[in-house]
Amino acid sequence: MTFEDAGPPDAPPPASPKKSLRANTIIVMLGTLGSRLSGILRQMALNNLFSVTLVEAFNTAITIPNLLRELLAEGALVNSFIPVYKTLDATERRRLAQAFSGVLIAVNLLLMAAGILAAPYLVDLLLAGQSNIDRELALFMTRMVMPFLMLISLSAIAMGLLNADEHFRESSFAPVAFNIASIAALVLLPKQAEWLAFGWLLGGVAQLVVQLPALNRFGLLPTPALMGHPAVRRVLRQMAPFTLTAGARQFLNVYVLRLLSDARLFDSGTQAGYFNAQALFTTVNGLFVVSPVLAVFPRFSQAAAEKDWAQFRALTASTIRTTTFLAAPMSALIIALSPYVISIINTHAPRTAEETVKFLAGAGILSSWSLALVPWALVTVLLRTFYARERTREAVTISAIGFVLEVGLYRLLVPPLGLIGFGLSTTISGLLMTAALIVLYRRAVGFPAREVTGHLLRVVPLAAVAGGAAWLIARALPIQPGFILTSIPVLALASSAGLAVYLGGALALRMPEVSAVTRRLRR
Repeated sequence: MTFEDAGPPDAPPPASPKKSLRANTIIVMLGTLGSRLSGILRQMALNNLFSVTLVEAFNTAITIPNLLRELLAEGALVNSFIPVYKTLDATERRRLAQAFSGVLIAVNLLLMAAGILAAPYLVDLLLAGQSNIDRELALFMTRMVMPFLMLISLSAIAMGLLNADEHFRESSFAPVAFNIASIAALVLLPKQAEWLAFGWLLGGVAQLVVQLPALNRFGLLPTPALMGHPAVRRVLRQMAPFTLTAGARQFLNVYVLRLLSDARLFDSGTQAGYFNAQALFTTVNGLFVVSPVLAVFPRFSQAAAEKDWAQFRALTASTIRTTTFLAAPMSALIIALSPYVISIINTHAPRTAEETVKFLAGAGILSSWSLALVPWALVTVLLRTFYARERTREAVTISAIGFVLEVGLYRLLVPPLGLIGFGLSTTISGLLMTAALIVLYRRAVGFPAREVTGHLLRVVPLAAVAGGAAWLIARALPIQPGFILTSIPVLALASSAGLAVYLGGALALRMPEVSAVTRRLRR
């Protein structure tokens, strides 16, 4: 599939008024919420309509295109394309979009073909020698889902163009289309491996198609072409180190999957529990961390392009305050209520040994990962400030070292500690990466350390108290986790009490974040 050229406008469109950062953030958060909630529904359908054996083979198969997607599409494109794009005029922006999309499509075609041919070696890389996952089934499905890479790369180009001009609505809700199409395929198509893979590809088509009308409406729809443009080299220079960082992270993910598939360490069902925990954790992280950062990233890039470092520092401080204010209570509540949170996936209580393993593994991994939510919120914000300044080399170096360290910590902590070793390793590496990024930031433009430190010293203890209150209430209720219908009332009651404690403490401390929320509610 290729983009169609909308044709050059008769005259450059008038510059759109500067959009409200708060409105952008709300749009992105609503889109992320819709995406994550529909993603949970997709995960529920996958878990309850298919066997654990098929689910774990499918999870292994989609790892390869997802790995390449992050290396070459979504993350790398957004963080490298937007800062360069924002420095060009309207005509050069259009030419850059044509040239860059052509290069990216060509590269992805080659990688897709190579992935299909090399599938046996890739699957062997993902699975342990003594695996608890069906290798042949995983190999078959890996070849089936490989075209997803091209679909998601085209979608990433569309997302990058829309986000660069601060058009967030269509790009933010495109993943919802992916999930809706996938859910429909899961429910309506035969419950076989090839149809499960086809449903995934159908979702990729939907995610791309829903963005095309917006691109056309705003005059951003390019015709991909293998043509030269000076700015392409700048984008590729930005992408190369980010791709290296993403590669280090994906090396970490590959190592994790090998651990989970090792029958000597974990029983069958552990990997499925891991992916369930991942779906729920990314819902929280995407809504309360990634969304605010994504919405503010064009402003970071604009401030850096104008060399307005006072505004840049103010954006950094306000974004850190917002993300950590939201992330801290979520972290504490998930730790306190993880068995009930993971029960959202289950339309029935565990019935077999594999389902029990899946449930317990999901709860354990989700709880331990939540320790890392605040440190990685800081990392997420700080990395974007480096990408916006086109200073990716420092960020890449710190990130690569952090991911290598995390692999070492997994190797050290997971065998003796089990599932909690995953979250503990991620937390330690996140804290160390945060410290290193702050040092580099401070040397370049001056880090607002006093404001950030004072904020964290208030929100983290408040969150811990809120989590404790939620845990006590859940313990007092005579309801066991494992089933969605019985777990939701516990989650509603316990989390509401915990949030009330958190917001009450924030009001007492006169924190500006909660004051802004209450002012908007009064309106």
